[in-house]
Amino acid sequence: MEKIKVRDSVGAILIHDMTQIIPGVIKGPRFRKGHVISEEDIPVLLSMGKEHIYVWDQKPGLIHENEAAERLAHAVSGSGLILDEPKEGKITLMAAHDGLLYSSVDGILALNTLEGVILSTLHNHYPVKKGAKVAGTRVVPLMIDEKVILEAEEIVQTFTTPILEVKPLKHAKVGITITGSEVFHGRIQDKFGPVLRSKVENWGSTVLEQTYASDDVSLIQGSIRDQLAKGAEMILVSGGMSVDPDDVTPTAIKEMGAELITYGAPVLPGAMFLLAYMGDVPIMGLPGCVMYSKTTAFDLVAPRLLTGERLTRHDIVKLGSGGLCLDCPVCTYPHCSFGK
Repeated sequence: MEKIKVRDSVGAILIHDMTQIIPGVIKGPRFRKGHVISEEDIPVLLSMGKEHIYVWDQKPGLIHENEAAERLAHAVSGSGLILDEPKEGKITLMAAHDGLLYSSVDGILALNTLEGVILSTLHNHYPVKKGAKVAGTRVVPLMIDEKVILEAEEIVQTFTTPILEVKPLKHAKVGITITGSEVFHGRIQDKFGPVLRSKVENWGSTVLEQTYASDDVSLIQGSIRDQLAKGAEMILVSGGMSVDPDDVTPTAIKEMGAELITYGAPVLPGAMFLLAYMGDVPIMGLPGCVMYSKTTAFDLVAPRLLTGERLTRHDIVKLGSGGLCLDCPVCTYPHCSFGK
């Protein structure tokens, strides 16, 4: 450390908190450790009775924690993120809009293996609202060797996608086909459609059309083709997903020429989930649990599709780790372990 005159301290870095006492008004830290003294601070320091102060003895090659945190934050930030001002050496990254957080687990690990570097984030594919905190970054020491930050910036450049990015959900036109002879013939009231419509609208999309089909392959296929012809950008087919011989939804989707990605997902609830594509249009076969469970495989997959991501079977298989819903009495998703 170095003792210098306050009048000569502009640009210097404090090595400890400095307390200001104004009787009856304030008693507490006026300047925090790591604060970079500005011209405006000089009168305040003098009013606090400080003629001399102790500051960090800067050496070539060292940079302040605020600068280091800012450089790290800028390096890892892709689209959809805004950065807060540095506070005590920490930068907070927030969502610029509603969407899904895409984070590189490998990238985060690579950066955190560097001595003195910290990057803490929400889980990958975490749904966030505009202004939500998604990550924080800082360095441990007050001053850090710039070589460490340069190495961090080089690591980021080795990845083809951003370390952190918030992708907005597309405003898609969604077709819904409700299957089941009991609903088709009006024997029971449709309870599936309202649930799906609510979820679709909550994600910012619109229901293009909702139709009904009995447990008949040709009727289900006809409904899907009609919705495609009308411009559907996503299609949801409810029910008929079990191994019961009367449940023909998977057969209908497969036999109409769709590219089947998976029939089955390692997620509970939602094990009988189906994903297929007709060209670029995703088609999802939804098991009955989507109607009565608050959160299922559908809630983990659909938002990712709405960002424009094209999922593979491998993507679905990876959902097994964290794919068990604990069926809490009060659902707090996404603030829980499900889908993490």
